[in-house]
Parts: sequence; structure tokens; C-alpha cells
Amino acid sequence: MTYLFPNPAVSPAKAAFLVNAARKKGPYPEAFKATLSHAGHVRAAKVISSWPGYAPTPLASLPTLAERLGVAAVHYKDEGGRFGLGSFKALGGAYAVFRLLAAELRRRDGGVDEAALAAGRLKEAARTVTVCCATDGNHGRSVAWGARMFGARAVIFIHASVSEGRAEAIRRYGAEVVRTSGNYDDSVREADRTAAANGWFVVSDTSYPGYTDVPRDVMQGYAVMVAEALGALDAPPSHVFVQGGVGGLAAAIIAHLWEAYGADMPAIVVVEPDKAACLYESARAGKPTAVAGDLDTVMAGMACGEPSLIAWPLLASGASAFMTIADQAALATMQLLASGAAGATIVGGESGVAGLAGLIAAAGQPDWRQALGLDSASRVLLFGSEGDTDPDLYARIVGRTGDAVRAGA
Repeated sequence: MTYLFPNPAVSPAKAAFLVNAARKKGPYPEAFKATLSHAGHVRAAKVISSWPGYAPTPLASLPTLAERLGVAAVHYKDEGGRFGLGSFKALGGAYAVFRLLAAELRRRDGGVDEAALAAGRLKEAARTVTVCCATDGNHGRSVAWGARMFGARAVIFIHASVSEGRAEAIRRYGAEVVRTSGNYDDSVREADRTAAANGWFVVSDTSYPGYTDVPRDVMQGYAVMVAEALGALDAPPSHVFVQGGVGGLAAAIIAHLWEAYGADMPAIVVVEPDKAACLYESARAGKPTAVAGDLDTVMAGMACGEPSLIAWPLLASGASAFMTIADQAALATMQLLASGAAGATIVGGESGVAGLAGLIAAAGQPDWRQALGLDSASRVLLFGSEGDTDPDLYARIVGRTGDAVRAGA
């Protein structure tokens, strides 16, 4: 397929943009360190880097796209190969399962050998623990994978519109999959109710009243990806465009960059589907705001109607702007990456390319560029949070399978 500039599918007319007037500048607030911190990242990185198959994911340069957009550099952190799970979620859900099992085994036995647990040598003890979560696909896959690695049982709840391909990918890790009615937020509530009735442990990537500890561990795991990206760059980024959803990924990125760079942190733009824009609406309202409906977006990983309770304060204080994009923008951006026309050939999934789609839209609008300070000296960092996690859907959108795109790269 040919990707032409400018492309009406990703034009600013099909996107919305909101500067965050509540953004705070200065050092990373001490109060936020109880949620996410450099110390927490060090703990997470030590565990995650010990797992079989760990390796930093590639950071691709997109020089052709950078030139077309009038910026100095565009770098895309490609999470499609992370632990063979296809997305950055491998870092969060599995790490949270590890932390939960360590705490529960410590409570039962008075102590736990965390190195043995991480290496899968405590499966006999862990098999009596059941973990569960709700998912659009990728988080549930990570929880199921982590449960299998450490020896626990997993039950994963998916809502009505999650594809059977994503459900089967979860089952391959030995988890029981339960399909519920309603949308993602309904499946979160169903997982919580069922866990309470059965004595299971919820490992959710979103937080809500009375449930905040585990999602902190999920988000802290994501920071490993951020540290890898900074280590691979020859200069700090000036701008980051990142996917929204419930806000956990964006909050992890904001926290890590804010603590690392203080008042000099990059401008961070949070990008969501226009059909599931709970963070954009929260920013407009100045408080956490839910959006209703079936949240029917092709960007399935962001089909979320309610912000994470602990993620939102970080976004409200640290994000420079919020954006929404139409589904067609994500589809066109997937095709762009697969074509190689950006300067590298990349398999980017529907949700994983949203930050890049937001950059393209923002770069095409002079007043948005000015509001963000986006110019010829800008160095933009993007997190390609998933590859072809639904291979059949990817092939329908791009016209080739992910394997064919990778083979032709």
C-alpha cells in the first residue's frame, strides 16, 4: 500500500486537541513517589530482567517521517517482540503477579525466596493461588503467562467485543477464559465480584476505590520499557506521544520522565480513540470522568470508559495535552509503518500506533504545533505498545500478515 502525505485519514479535522492548563512544572512531586518512583523501577527491572527471554526491545528511527513532519527525529519503541507476547503488557501483568504471589506466600509462610519464585521454583506453593483479571487482550495474556511461569492458576475475563483470536492467545498460556456481557468496564466489575466470591486475587491494570496496590506494580513494570528507550537515545526526547486507555501506560511514562528530568521533562501528549476518550473528557472536566456506551473502537486496547484512580493524578499534573483520533487514523498509520515509507518497516498493532497517529495529526496543525513547541529541533519518542496481537485483524487492515511484513523488512 502507498501512504501519501498529507493523508485525510489522519488530518487534524478528524482529531481533537486540548492543552492541559493544569499541568505542573518543576521537580517530580514527592507525593507521587508513593505511586511510581525510580526506586520502584529498580526493583521491577531486577526481577523482570531475570526472566528467561528478557532483552530490550528495539528503538527504531523513522527519519523519512521526521523530515515529512518537520521535526529533527522520530523514534519508535517497538514492543511487538516483548517476551513473545506481542506487547508491552508483558512487563506489567506478569510483574504484578510475581509481587502478589510473593506477598501472599510471605503472609502464609512468614517468608519467601523471591529469587526462587522468579525462577519458577516455587510452583508447588503457588498452585494454590488463583489470579484473575479483566482484559481487552494484552493484559490478560501477560497475567496468564506470569501465572504459568510462577505456578499459579489464572482466570481471565473478556468482554463481548474481544476477538476470539485474542481469547485463544490467552488460553494458550493455560488460563481459563470467561466471556462477559457489556464493555471492558463491565468485565472489570465482573472479575472483581467473582474474585471476592471465590477467594481469588485480582491483578488489574486499572485501579478503582479500594483497589490500588496491584495496579501500582503493573505500572511500575511498564517503566522498564521507558528506561530502555532512554538508554538507547543519544539525547533526551523533547516530546512523547503516548496511548491513553485507562491511563496506566501514560502515567508510568510521565512518572519516569518527570523524575528523571524534573522541570526539563519532555512535553507528553496523551492520545485516545474518539470513541473511548475518558482521559480527554476528564481533562475537559478537570476531574476523573467516565464515558458510556459500547466503546466500539478498532483500538481495542484502549476501549476503556473509566480512568484509573491512581493514574489520573499523574496525567492531570504531568501531561502537556490530550488528543483524540478516529479509528481510520490508526489504520492508516499501521499501513504507513508496514510500507516502510516512514524510514523503517514495522509491524504496529491497532492500539500500538495511536501515539504515532496523534503525532502525525498534531504536526499537520500549526496552532497545535505552536502549543506544543513542536518544531524542526524536536526529538519525538513514541511507544509502539503492541505488534500484531490479533494476526487476522492485522492482515485484514494492512493487506499482508505480520510475518510477511517482517520478512520483507
